[in-house]
Amino acid sequence: MYNVTHPPASVCILRLSAIGDTCHVLPVIRTLQRAWPDTRITWVIGRLEAKLFGHLPDVEFIVVDKREGTLKARGKLKEQLRGRSFDVLMHMQLSLRASVLSTAIPAKIRLGFDRSRAREMQWLFTNLRIAPAVHQHVMDSFFGFAEKFDVYEKVLRWDIPLSADAVAYAERVIPQPGNTLIISPCSSHQLRNWRPEYYAEVADYAIASLGMRVILCGGPSAIEKRTGEQIVSLMKQKCENTIGQDTLLQFFATLGRATALLTPDSGPAHMGTAAGIPVIGLYAATNPARSGPYLSRQWCVDKYDLASRKLLGKPAAEIPWTTKIERPGVMDLITPDDVIKKLHALLLSLARHKK
Repeated sequence: MYNVTHPPASVCILRLSAIGDTCHVLPVIRTLQRAWPDTRITWVIGRLEAKLFGHLPDVEFIVVDKREGTLKARGKLKEQLRGRSFDVLMHMQLSLRASVLSTAIPAKIRLGFDRSRAREMQWLFTNLRIAPAVHQHVMDSFFGFAEKFDVYEKVLRWDIPLSADAVAYAERVIPQPGNTLIISPCSSHQLRNWRPEYYAEVADYAIASLGMRVILCGGPSAIEKRTGEQIVSLMKQKCENTIGQDTLLQFFATLGRATALLTPDSGPAHMGTAAGIPVIGLYAATNPARSGPYLSRQWCVDKYDLASRKLLGKPAAEIPWTTKIERPGVMDLITPDDVIKKLHALLLSLARHKK
């Protein structure tokens, strides 16, 4: 049904959201670009996510605003693609909304997930499926779309261009790169968030005992602003609170000048990976083996198995791979001491690599 000896002339990737998952898609695109340098790649992406990726010079972007509703967005997408057809559609989103949108994308090959993973009836909207796999990281599942065409050598490269404005902002926030811990304290899922007093304790330790600068970063939502204010009020040392002050691209540029990022399971965790810095991820509600920062899983504080045993009555190995243990108090299984130990180990590793 497909011919791997002749790379497709055009590929359309459908992955609208969220920030973390779109960060996982970009290395797959880089992988395809190296294997198929003459293939034109189009990415159908969400409005927010396009603010981070939409200026990439070697990818065509078609932006979908999910706030418009599925049917209206589908109509707009169909009009934008009128008269066009792709050799391959890589349908990387497991949602019925995305599948409905996919019907507006003309393509000969419509590649989706294997039947066991094709939730929300995605399999009805595809005519080819990636190979079945179990216990994969989300990014590895996306690489399955390249592997279906015998493209196996992964290119773990993001290469997100920085605007002059983003660079200038980052240089103002971190004039001298390094020796800076960025804390992005909030996930969009509230039950994945850690206590402000715990962040304050770690931040105080990083400043007083490790001589680091600490910068709080985050979006403009009420919960993020409130959390930032609480952390500052609970601290004995002085940190910088920039929550709500930057754009996605400015935040990304700032990450690139930091030493490390501390964050729960969230989009920023994967932005940190894309920016090339180590990420101390806080994982109890979700499984870091599946959704942790791809290149920093050794630095994650992993209490997922403990959470499963305490709250579900069985070890993590006996629950479905995609299970989220988003229960009140689950993140309290992570202590400030757990994070401080990881931070020490990380700094020691960085120091050894500099020698």
